[in-house]
Amino acid sequence: MELILKNIGEELDESQVLFCPVLEGKEATLAMIKSLLYEDEKLIFAQAARENFLAKKGQSLVITDDTQTVILLGTGIKKKLSVEDWRQLAGQMIAHLRKIKAKKISLHASHWLKGNKDVSLLGQAIAEGLDLANYSFDKYKKADKNKINPNIEELIVYLEDKHKNDFSHGFEYGSYLAWGTTKARDLVNEPANHMTPSFLAEQAQEIAALNKNITVKILDKEQIAKLKMNAFLAVDKGSIEDPKFIHLKYKPNVKAKDKIALVGKGITFDSGGLSIKPGEAMEQMKIDMAGAATVIGLFSVIAQVAPKVEVHGIIAACENMPSGSAIKPGDIVTNMQGKSIEIANTDAEGRVTLADSLAYAQKQGIKQVVDLATLTGAVMVALGPDYAGLFANDAKLANDILTFADRAGEKMWQLPLPKEYKKLNQSKVADIRNIPSTRYGGAITAALFLEEFINKDTKWAHLDIAAPAYAERPVNIYTPLGGVGFGVRTLLEWLKNM
Repeated sequence: MELILKNIGEELDESQVLFCPVLEGKEATLAMIKSLLYEDEKLIFAQAARENFLAKKGQSLVITDDTQTVILLGTGIKKKLSVEDWRQLAGQMIAHLRKIKAKKISLHASHWLKGNKDVSLLGQAIAEGLDLANYSFDKYKKADKNKINPNIEELIVYLEDKHKNDFSHGFEYGSYLAWGTTKARDLVNEPANHMTPSFLAEQAQEIAALNKNITVKILDKEQIAKLKMNAFLAVDKGSIEDPKFIHLKYKPNVKAKDKIALVGKGITFDSGGLSIKPGEAMEQMKIDMAGAATVIGLFSVIAQVAPKVEVHGIIAACENMPSGSAIKPGDIVTNMQGKSIEIANTDAEGRVTLADSLAYAQKQGIKQVVDLATLTGAVMVALGPDYAGLFANDAKLANDILTFADRAGEKMWQLPLPKEYKKLNQSKVADIRNIPSTRYGGAITAALFLEEFINKDTKWAHLDIAAPAYAERPVNIYTPLGGVGFGVRTLLEWLKNM
């Protein structure tokens, strides 16, 4: 897509479709129609009245003549458009372009800057909304000859000359955020017969090969064993697929302000092991590597986003499968820190692999760690299908992540880490047990399990993304069914602004 910026007042463009957001209400609708300078505006007023177009959210008014289609997009907002409103409106543009064949589209920035004059954020949000809404995963399906796939060749934006650089930079940045997200979506959507630990490792290697600022280290089973990551290896025992430990590292061109580790859970298929899941609960367990997908999606664009901090991406990738060699309930394993874990249930395996991933991250001298994991069904019970649960041992870290999640339109809710619940993870035969002694508060006790492997001087946040990692139905107009790529945009915004 080529972005073409033109001055206000230049001769009207030759785009096929012009998109115009409208604040809610009859007055705003009439004012917008008048501003378009139709000779027969009374006919347009009549059309708006006939279709009861009052610019409510989701409403649209399509005005067609021989030269151009103009689409008024209802915002449902009466005064001020937010970044998320802009994203949603860009998604509405794609929805219309699935019905109208158009390669050249346009918009007037003045129509969009209603109560919000941040031109850079406008460019960013439009880029995100267009790319994210236009995503589909259909590589394994035959092409539908009757389907209109939006293919925007030119986006023409009319705005003041002094705002062109801000809009252009914002648009470029938003494109990177969207591309990292769609990369993560692709990985989550891959079936498990393709998405193996080796496939995940190859993705990391391809990213590093394309970026001089990124290096990667892939450890095989023997190398993992030398580091005494026996908790990770225990989960892998039932699978014929070889485990891979992935360590990506991004170094900025300037002196790094800090070192950050992003740790992604990388179970490429989770059958539950010998504590096997029922069939209906196993069907979508290809998504149990969504945390790893977020890390790799983020790294696919991190060099372009160029944060001024050193970032490490760490993934313990394996399958959790039943077999004669699989780990058994009652087994005791030890992580690389020497802490013993009683395996009471083999279907609580992600936290066991993270015990080694988190330990490894801290061994690199990193004092700020964020992990992402499809860890518990309990967080879905607590927060529903759209929210991630955020846990953190540092208030500023938690607040920063929540701030940028809100800006990214990714829903998170902070949950507590009560010390009195730690006793629920106690084991009679090991340092800790991988499931608690109660069925209640499962997301909290899982987070407390992870905290046992965090050093006292490490700032740590845990994102339980079990709910929003995969959309069982479209979340909004730019987040379709399937892998969501949750967390990529939040974390890139956080890193960029450090």
